[in-house]
Amino acid sequence: MNTGPSAKVIAVYGSVVDVQFPLGVGLPVVSTMLRVCASQGEDIGLQVVEHRGDNVCRCVALGFTYGVGRNMRVEVMEQGIVAPKDLNVLYGRVLNAMAIPIDHKEALDTKDSVSIKDFSSRLNTEVNLDAGQKPEIIHTGIKMIDLLFPLIKGSKSGLLGGAACGKTILILEIIHNIISYQSGTCIFAGVGERIREGNELYHEFLRADLLKRSILVFGQMNESPGMRFEAAHTAVALAEMVLSKGRDALFFMDNVFRFVQAGSEISTLLGRIPSEGGYQSTLTSEISQLHERIRSEKSASITAIEAIYVPADDLTDPAVVAIFAHMDSLIVLSRSLVQRGLYPAIDPLQSSASSLSPAIVGRRHFEVAQEVLKHFRRYEELERIASIIGKEELSPEEQIIFDRAKKLQNFLSQPFFTAEMYTGRPGAFVEIADTISGCERIIRGDLDRMDEASLYCIGKINE
Repeated sequence: MNTGPSAKVIAVYGSVVDVQFPLGVGLPVVSTMLRVCASQGEDIGLQVVEHRGDNVCRCVALGFTYGVGRNMRVEVMEQGIVAPKDLNVLYGRVLNAMAIPIDHKEALDTKDSVSIKDFSSRLNTEVNLDAGQKPEIIHTGIKMIDLLFPLIKGSKSGLLGGAACGKTILILEIIHNIISYQSGTCIFAGVGERIREGNELYHEFLRADLLKRSILVFGQMNESPGMRFEAAHTAVALAEMVLSKGRDALFFMDNVFRFVQAGSEISTLLGRIPSEGGYQSTLTSEISQLHERIRSEKSASITAIEAIYVPADDLTDPAVVAIFAHMDSLIVLSRSLVQRGLYPAIDPLQSSASSLSPAIVGRRHFEVAQEVLKHFRRYEELERIASIIGKEELSPEEQIIFDRAKKLQNFLSQPFFTAEMYTGRPGAFVEIADTISGCERIIRGDLDRMDEASLYCIGKINE
């Protein structure tokens, strides 16, 4: 559609812009991208969200609306957001929600480009696994995750936790270990987080030499809600482009809750009535539309690992619960474990994983994992008793379980590569066989005479 010069801005309400088209001209469909042709500075992208009377489209700005005034000319972007067909030129680049570089390097050549809007409609949506095909496990080298919450290629995993529980550092470690030791293209979506965190993440990728296989998309906390909301969709679209070329994509998002918040801000700006929980009435559909695009094909897959901020440590928050339905694994981070210095601070009793099955991980792995969980459950019960009457009042059998559970907790803590500058300890990548063997030895009682402190933050058991 080419509207000519007569489509114009008629009103600006913060991040909401009304654009009027001439009578007799069909309105662009919802989600179409428009461009305000600014007389000075860069053009500003708009996304159509509503059709109103008098041939008016109500749009959300993907950027700041400073300087946008009445009667400014508006054009329809025929292809919407575009990216180069050759994805190799995007590796190592930092993009915004419009797929425009923001890393102060050379501009992208968009002559040979493709629209990323609704890219999913061109992908094969058949069943991703053949009958009888065994799911493929992705090893992270992190003992707690590989043992109790194994990542499956093509799955979605959520890292849940309140502020300062270690979500970002854990997701960075997973990215580092998977990209460094295995194959795949990393698509990272930084949604609604601080500029400082994005800057640190970029320099961490640079330091660890991960940029050559990564594409970073940011919609930071200081940007408009439209940019934050659309950054997640742009990142997923790039992951779909990788998938269409028959390559595995690793999709990381920090943070899904900020994506929900951006949607809530847009809903408020548009004057929509919120739901009883205070969130937008479209909460469930927005989360579904994003996560249904994260899937697999027969030749390749998108594996998603997403950080989920839990407001006030409340796991019953409506936004957090809405995200639960789309996750195959839920890894909950505990503030009490952070206070005890156990990293990663994963609470295994609140977490869950559909992949922990003998058919997927094998009988030995499954049985050791169940025995570890059994020790943790019993430890939680005994800890309450011991805190009141003292550990010495427990029976000899209970004292043994209590001590072994503490040794398991310490052994499943681990030094991270991405935290070396803070801890002074070199990072460790631990193979799953070493993790299982170490847990077996602790459960059997081989290390009963060993001090539990000697197992804290080590790699293999023989360290």
